[in-house]
Amino acid sequence: MDALAVLASAAFGSTIYLTTFSAVRWLNQMASRAKVMGLVLIGMLLCAVIALVAYASQGVAVGFIVGAGITPPVHRWIQQRRRHVASS
Repeated sequence: MDALAVLASAAFGSTIYLTTFSAVRWLNQMASRAKVMGLVLIGMLLCAVIALVAYASQGVAVGFIVGAGITPPVHRWIQQRRRHVASS
């Protein structure tokens, strides 16, 4: 397992999470039909990305999962911190 591959795939997993998060927030502002079609498309793209990562190697899969798993709590922490600093 190459450490650089794990680190790079962790960054990729984090990027995928943040991109998906932003796209879903944007889709929530759309009309119902566009929202459903967008969510279906995002789901299909996520399945394809996960399949490619799983096919790559064990190290890449581990890094991807770690990156995608660590990003949500860190993202929430950054958002709360920014709100707290802005209100002071």
